[in-house]
Amino acid sequence: MNRELWDHQQNALVALRQSIGHGVKRIVLQAPTGAGKTLLSAAIVEGAQKKGNRMAFVVSSISLIDQTVEAFYSEGIRDIGVIQANHELTSWDKPVQVCSVQTLRRRGAYPEAQIVVIDECHVLHDFHKKWLLEPGWKDVPFIGLSATPWTKGLGKYFDSLLIAATTRELIDKGLLSKFRVFATGHPDLRDVKIVAGDYHEGELSDAMQAGTLTADIVRTWQEKWGKDKTLVFGVDCAHAKALQERFISAGVKAAYQDARTPDDERRAIRKGFHDGAYQVVCNVGTLTTGVDWDVRCLVLARPTRSEMLFVQIIGRALRTAPGKEHALILDHSDTTMRMGFVTDIHHDGLDDGLPKAKAERRVRLPKECPSCQALRPKGHAACPHCGFKPEVVSGTIERDGELMEINPDAPVYQKKGASRNYTMAEKTRFLAQLKAYGLLHGRKPGWSAWSYKEKFGVWPDPSIKNTPPASMVDVEVKAWIKSRQIAFAKSRKNPANAGARA
Repeated sequence: MNRELWDHQQNALVALRQSIGHGVKRIVLQAPTGAGKTLLSAAIVEGAQKKGNRMAFVVSSISLIDQTVEAFYSEGIRDIGVIQANHELTSWDKPVQVCSVQTLRRRGAYPEAQIVVIDECHVLHDFHKKWLLEPGWKDVPFIGLSATPWTKGLGKYFDSLLIAATTRELIDKGLLSKFRVFATGHPDLRDVKIVAGDYHEGELSDAMQAGTLTADIVRTWQEKWGKDKTLVFGVDCAHAKALQERFISAGVKAAYQDARTPDDERRAIRKGFHDGAYQVVCNVGTLTTGVDWDVRCLVLARPTRSEMLFVQIIGRALRTAPGKEHALILDHSDTTMRMGFVTDIHHDGLDDGLPKAKAERRVRLPKECPSCQALRPKGHAACPHCGFKPEVVSGTIERDGELMEINPDAPVYQKKGASRNYTMAEKTRFLAQLKAYGLLHGRKPGWSAWSYKEKFGVWPDPSIKNTPPASMVDVEVKAWIKSRQIAFAKSRKNPANAGARA
C-alpha cells in the first residue's frame, strides 16, 4: 500500500476481519462517498494476497474495470487479471481477478476465489443473488461495498452491516466538504405518478420542463455561482439536453453526457471539466457513482423519492479539494425539503424485504430562509448563509413547530367588502405576509399576488410587488386566508357561489 489508512478505514478493516473470524460470511461494508472506498478496497485485496487467497473483485459495469485496475495499480497492487472479453490484462492465473457482473452473467460461470467483493452492492443483479445463494459458495466470504446499502431486501442476501463512518462524522473530521443548500424553485409534482417507489420518469421530465423551471435553473446558477466545476443532474436525456442548450444560449460552456456517450468522449468531457473547457456538465445517471471529479457546485434538477439516489448524487459534491470551503447545492427539486439533508439520512441495519409498519419519520426536515432561499437545519434560528433571523413582531407564526405569542396590538385586516382605506404600508405588510405563508405552505409563486387581488381588488402596485417575505404571519392574516379557503371549498360544492380564490 502506498498510502496510510485513516482511522475509520483501519477500524473498518479490524471489524471486517473480526466478523469473518466469527463465522459471518455475508457482510456489507458501508463507506460514504469520499470516505476512501478505493483505498479500503485495496487494503482488502492486499490482505487477501498476504494470506494467499484468490479474490474476485466484481464491479457493477464494464466501464469501471479499467478505473478499478488503475486504482489498485496506484496502491502498488499489480498482480491482477481481468475478466472481460479481449481485455489486454486477461490472465486466469493471477490471484486477483477484476470482473464486471455483465461479463460473468454472459459467460454463466463463477471465477475461482476464496473471497468475493461486490462493489456497489446496493445494485444487486440476479446473477449476484444466485451466486450468493449457491450451496457450494456458502463458506466463501462475500463482502459488499456501498455508500448507500439501503436496497429493499438486501438483508436476504447479506447477514451483517458494518458502517465505516457516517457522512456527518467525515465532514466534522474535515475529510468531506461542508455544504450549503439553496431551495431554488418549487416544481409542481402533484400530478406525477409514483412507479416502483419513485417518480414516473416521463411525467417527471415534463413537469421539470414546465413553465420557467428550465430557465430558472440557468439564471439561479448565474446569480449564486457563475463559475466552473458544476455538475447538473437532469431527469432524462431530453431534459438534460435542454438544460445544456439553455446554458450554452446564456454563454456558458456546457457539455452533456448520458449512457450512450462513448468512453473516449467521456474522458474528454472529464478533462474539459477540470481544465476549464467546460464550466458545466449536464448528465443523466452517468455521474452518480464511481466519480471522483472536483465538483464545487451541484445542480439537482432531478426530483427523487429514493434516499439512495439522493445521497449518491449529493455525494458527488462532497469531496474535499484545495481552496474549496464548501460545496454549493442548488436544489430545484425540493428533495432536500422532503427528505432532509444527506447528513440526516442514516440506517443502522439492512432491509430484510419483509413488510413493516409505517414508522414516524425522524429526520428533522430543513426550513427555507425567506430572505435568501438557503436551507437551514431545523432548530437553528439564524440562516447559515445570510444570517437572517426571523423576529416575532406580532401575531402567531409557525416556526419549527413553535407557537409564538400573540400581540394584541397587531394590525387588523378586515374582511373584503368592509369600508376601510388601507395605507400602502399596510398593503405592503399584507403582501409580505402572504409571501411568507406561501413559502411555508408550498403555494405556487403567483398565489400571493392572486390573494392580494382577492383582498384589495387590485394587483400589487409595481412599487411593492418585489417585497420580500415577512418574518412572521399574524393571526388576522391567517384568519383571512382560512376564510378564503372555506369560501373556495363552498364554491366548488355550489358553483353559484363561485368567486373565492385561496
